Amino acid sequence: MLIRWKDNRKESGAAMEPHLEQLKKLLNEEDRYNGIQVETIRPGSAEAVMEVCEESLNGLGAVQGGAIFTLADLALAAAANSRGSKAVTQNSTISYLRPGSGRKLRAVATEVSRGRTGLYEVEVRGENGKLVAKIMSGVFISEERFDFFPAEKKEA
Repeated sequence: MLIRWKDNRKESGAAMEPHLEQLKKLLNEEDRYNGIQVETIRPGSAEAVMEVCEESLNGLGAVQGGAIFTLADLALAAAANSRGSKAVTQNSTISYLRPGSGRKLRAVATEVSRGRTGLYEVEVRGENGKLVAKIMSGVFISEERFDFFPAEKKEA
């Protein structure tokens, strides 16, 4: 059984905080050539979308597993770095449940636990809402912070 952190997401359509917008811009600049973009970042969660193109299809006409993983990895990066500390993936396990199809795929990354390391769950779904892949990833959380995030509040 997975225990989830409290969902602190704002209402859909609400503007992101400026430091989260800057993180989104940074991540999207790095991945601008593969048709994958971060759409939303909230503390502990993120969503990314991929516009499926001919180059992302395999010989059977389904989205390549590597493209699906890349989408999930970008959503993971956004969620794991969303609290200001720089985080990198230590390990990931992906289960492909059905072929990716349609014009768009969406990945939603959610923080499961966080301390010196973090555990994140990522679900990739097709346009029809069906689950395409599920990913569990562990991340290392550095003491180094992004300079555009506010200072971390110390617990008393």
